[in-house]
Parts: sequence; C-alpha cells; structure tokens
Amino acid sequence: MRRIVFASAVLCLLPALVSYVSAMTKPSNSSLGIRTVEWMRDNGARGLVNKVENIYYSLTAPAKGGPALRKLPGQAGALAAAPTRHHVVVHHYRPPNIKPLVRAGLPGEGVWHPTFVGGGSRPPVLITSFRPEPVDYPEAVVGVAWIDHTRTSTWLYPGLSEPAVALPSRGPMEVPMRLRSRLVATFNSGFKLSDSGGGFATGGHTYAPLQPDIATIVRYRSGRVDVIAWHGGGDVGPDVLFARQNLPLIVNDGKPNPNLSDGPEWGATLGNQALVWRSAMGVDRHGNLIYAAGPDQGLASLASTMIHAGAVRAMELDINTYWTSFITYRFPGARDPANLLASMVRSPQRYLTPDDRDFFAVYVR
Repeated sequence: MRRIVFASAVLCLLPALVSYVSAMTKPSNSSLGIRTVEWMRDNGARGLVNKVENIYYSLTAPAKGGPALRKLPGQAGALAAAPTRHHVVVHHYRPPNIKPLVRAGLPGEGVWHPTFVGGGSRPPVLITSFRPEPVDYPEAVVGVAWIDHTRTSTWLYPGLSEPAVALPSRGPMEVPMRLRSRLVATFNSGFKLSDSGGGFATGGHTYAPLQPDIATIVRYRSGRVDVIAWHGGGDVGPDVLFARQNLPLIVNDGKPNPNLSDGPEWGATLGNQALVWRSAMGVDRHGNLIYAAGPDQGLASLASTMIHAGAVRAMELDINTYWTSFITYRFPGARDPANLLASMVRSPQRYLTPDDRDFFAVYVR
C-alpha cells in the first residue's frame, strides 16, 4: 500500500516537476528564486504567493515618523544643473523645479538635472528626487524623470517571457544595437498581463484585446506618446503603433482617482495599500512624459507624487523592488548607464541584454 501511495504521488507530481524544470531552463535574466515564485503564481499557487507577500510587506512596513534626512541620496545619472540665467529669453519649455513638500527643503530637492551630455541647451531627459511624505515617512525618497516629447522618441519592446502572448517575432528583447547611439533612457513596463487583465499591441497589431477605461500608454503613428483611459475597441486603430495597458488611471485631469481606496480593481497581487516599491508613468499639460518610482509607496501616495511632479494623467506601472527600473545613459552608445535611484536593485545594464519583461526605450531625435 505504501508503494502504491508513493508511486501515485510521484505520478501526480511528475507533470508539475516537468513544468518546473522546463520553466527554469528557459532563457531568462531573472534569479532562480524569482522564477520559482513566478512559476508558482502561474501554476495554481497565486493565492498563496499573494498572501505570503502581503504578510511579509505588512510585517516589514515602515513605521511612521523617525529621524529626518540630512541630505538626499545622490543620483549617479545626474549632470550638473545649468545655472539659472536672468534676462535670457527661453524659446522652449522646461519644467519648473519640484517644490519640496516642507518649507525646509533639503539641498537640491526637486531641482532638475540633465542626464545626457549630448543634450545641449534642451536636455531630452531631466531627473530629480524629493521626499513625497516628509512628515509621516521622512526617509522615503522618490526619483522622478521628465522626458521632453519634442526631443525624444519612445518605443515599447517585448521581453523574453512577457507579454505572454503569441507574437510573430519577439524582436531583440533588449535595446537594439543599431539604436544605442541615440539611447537616453529605458524604463520598466506594467504588470504581467495575467495579473492586470489589460491589453497589448505593438507594430500596429493587437495581440491581447484592449479593455475599455483601462489606463494605457499609447504611441500614435505621428510619434506622439500619451497616457490615456482607453475608449476604443478591443483592437487598436490604424493610427496606433503600440498600446500597453495596466489597471485604471491613478491620476486624471490632475486629480487622483477617487477609487484609490478600493482594492479589487488594482490588480491581483498586492492591491493598493501595501507600502512597496512602485512606479508610474504620466504626462504633463504640455504632453511630456513623467516617470516616478520609489520605495514605501501606497497607490494614493504614488498618485500624489505624480500630481506634485506635474502629471495631469498617470498610470501605475510595475511594482516591487525586482521589477522597477529607470536607467539613464550619459554618453551615446548606451555608455555610463545609471539607475534613477541608487536603491534600485537591478543592474543599470538591464535592457542592454535580453530581459524577461517588456520595457520602454527613449531615444533622442
């Protein structure tokens, strides 16, 4: 009887073992632990993984208060800010510095810095950092990037495994070598489609149907990139080159989504309350892109961060330490890459080799 039970157990576990081994031996740039968790999530243990993650983040949530920062962490990708010149007429838009949320701002808090040495007087990308909740969480710092839509071109690239849709070709799954001479930034995309339930389109073709009213970063054939609530059909129209969806908008018309306190519509992973690494993408009133990311963020604080940084519409992108990346490049050829925040754990070389997840790349025109 024991032999029969053992043989039956082995036979039952064999398909799972084959599936696990197959998943672990596929090309990937993620750690074994991360791939194991993702395999569990995709093979019947999603509820268990989500519960364990929620318990972990509840136990490790930062306590309110504590000592104030004396200075902001450095940003490796920041070049020296150009001195302000009075009585000089500027013929292009440049965002104002982000005002600190407390009167005694730290030196350099909210001050924009260029990142690309070839940007000239009109930097294609500017970065800064500030404290989004200096009273409750005085040690939390978010990084913000501003992308000039008149000087840049933004593209979406599929990864090794995400989005999990049938594509005729996944392309290079990294920044193409032929385009690296113009590369100025790369950043993470949204949740796995299985977690967000959103749609995906690239090259003008729809590979996962777009859902109504879902936040969508979209590029039109004119070159314009926008963040919108999708009101088209399931397929993109002839004027759309790519569209990537992820949950509802967190900011619209410069105001936070009134439903940020409701859990179900914010995904099947950690919802909206857990204080974790979160990232977001938005647009300002001039059509320029704004990216923000940082630790110890709930969805409401992420929305407030985007509004304070100047976004009129914004969507959440991926969350958790392992998936959040914004990388700048100081020199042409993708040389001297640097993370937006030093506390981002992934290598700044990410996206210069094939990556598991889909991502965005920004090129100077």
